[in-house]
Amino acid sequence: MLKKILCLVLLLAGRTVCAQTSDYFNAPYGKLLPASTDKVGLWWASSGWKISPDKPLPTETSRAITIRMARNETEAVQLVVRPTFRLKDFTIHIGTFAIPGVAVIPKENIEVLKVRYVNVTRPTDKSSVTGLWPDPLPPFKGPIDLEANKNQPFWLRIKVPRSLPAGNYTGFLDLEGRNYNDGITVHVEVYDFVLPDRMTCTTAFGFSTGNVFRYQKLSEPRQKRQVLEKYWASFSAHHISPYNPTPLDGLKVTWPKVTESTRPQQLKPVFDWTAWDKAMQRAIDYYHFNSFRLSIPGLGGGSFHSRHEPKLLGFSEDTPHYKAVFNAYCRQLQEHLRSKGWLDEAFVYWFDEPAPRDYEFVMNGFRKLKNAVPDINRMLTEQVEPKLIGGPDIWCPVSSNYKHEPAEQRRRHGEKFWWYVCCGPKAPYCTLFIDHPGTELRVWLWQTWKRKIEGILVWQTNYWTSSAAYPDAERPQNPYEDPMGWVSGYSTAKGTKRPWGNGDGRFIYPPEAAADAHPSGPVLDGPVDSIRWEMLRDGIEDYEYLVILKRLLNTKKDKLTTEQYQQYSTLLDVPEAISKEMTTFTKDPAPIEAHRDKAARAIAKLNKL
Repeated sequence: MLKKILCLVLLLAGRTVCAQTSDYFNAPYGKLLPASTDKVGLWWASSGWKISPDKPLPTETSRAITIRMARNETEAVQLVVRPTFRLKDFTIHIGTFAIPGVAVIPKENIEVLKVRYVNVTRPTDKSSVTGLWPDPLPPFKGPIDLEANKNQPFWLRIKVPRSLPAGNYTGFLDLEGRNYNDGITVHVEVYDFVLPDRMTCTTAFGFSTGNVFRYQKLSEPRQKRQVLEKYWASFSAHHISPYNPTPLDGLKVTWPKVTESTRPQQLKPVFDWTAWDKAMQRAIDYYHFNSFRLSIPGLGGGSFHSRHEPKLLGFSEDTPHYKAVFNAYCRQLQEHLRSKGWLDEAFVYWFDEPAPRDYEFVMNGFRKLKNAVPDINRMLTEQVEPKLIGGPDIWCPVSSNYKHEPAEQRRRHGEKFWWYVCCGPKAPYCTLFIDHPGTELRVWLWQTWKRKIEGILVWQTNYWTSSAAYPDAERPQNPYEDPMGWVSGYSTAKGTKRPWGNGDGRFIYPPEAAADAHPSGPVLDGPVDSIRWEMLRDGIEDYEYLVILKRLLNTKKDKLTTEQYQQYSTLLDVPEAISKEMTTFTKDPAPIEAHRDKAARAIAKLNKL
């Protein structure tokens, strides 16, 4: 009863309680460090916790921060500083991280980011509360002043090079402020195996170059390319593939001129692949993106809300001229992708979330694609429906609409499954919202593995403003000040504020200078990552651990006893402690990290056989 009363008091006070009372009151969310005193509380926590400014000091203790990862992997933990006085000019210096006489983790591979809060004034759903929620992770440039009796988390992020020897590394962080100096020990365990550069789980996420150029005041081509490279570096580091990785190097097509005497067989478009190929090669080979979205002109398209009819060069689809130019375009495209080895990465996503009234229209489009480009993936954001069978070969339902038995039937026909989250589902499902537990997006990838789903999709990553909620082009939404993803499009009138959810479509933020300072000139910084962006990366890497373990079990089965094989195989099952059902899963990152550790040690042992 006392806990319920305390929870109610905090809710009425507008404080953040990390969405769950079990998170705030019961779970061991962090550990006090030896340097903690009655003047300055120092503690650390998993990256999977969302630490509110008022969260009390944990009761558990630890001699050092501990972080574990494979070679070629990135992991993070949180260092939380809570002074009892206004601590001025606080900064953190990164010391040496090494196994003496063996190897050193390069300093440039170690970062400290500041955890910034956004003020949620309108909860996404009934599971959430108003108050300050942590999400943006701007670079910590210090020194800064820390408030008295308030937590300030810092994000310690480490990328281990693929060539670094496995073992236990010890590092140090020096903390300094006015009349304050202390040190923290960090233990880094590097597992004895390497994560690949390219992940197995397919990712397909939307991205708006227009928002970047608008917020960062970019007009010159050179500056646009310079900044876009920084965004792609963040996407690559988090194993996320944008829909279109070549926005500044679009496919150049010269369309034939049409006269009254033009015959259908004369309608052959001419492609200039030069710039597009170069940019796509970099996207796949350097950034290791594993998908890209193809646009097929003349298909028509739309969504459940509205649609537009097929038309090409002024010809409707029932004319021989349309059929000739459409097929000529598609076949050249398919054969070029085949020659480059990019057929597996390409997918056509031309209609979104059809309603039953759209099914025949959608199937008509898929029939044309199957005839013209049978070897290019056809994706549809819809669950399996009898009237759509034979159309898509990649089904991508919203997560709450996925049904395993119909999916298994379609898999037997060679079809694949992705799934997505967006403004829905909301609680009690795993979601992408700021004002939900930090584990949700990471657990989503474990649910993805459990259901044999091969890819994840999200409609947008930098949806920073809504043209409906913020119709003044000169004063777009500041996502640091207003975290809500407001509806735009779908016939929403200007000035209307209809909520989709806090953080919907937004995993990265514009540079602080571009959003807070209203710059008059160009801002050439890259994006600001978020906690949810980091959780996606961790979940995708967890998925890869299981892929590696499964492959090793298949290749080394003859070297294992029956008992050993069964013991290792159980690690491929998602424990109920992580996710029992779609709506029953952990809010505590500890079960995820514990099972990941078991899988990692099994991989290291199997590698030595």
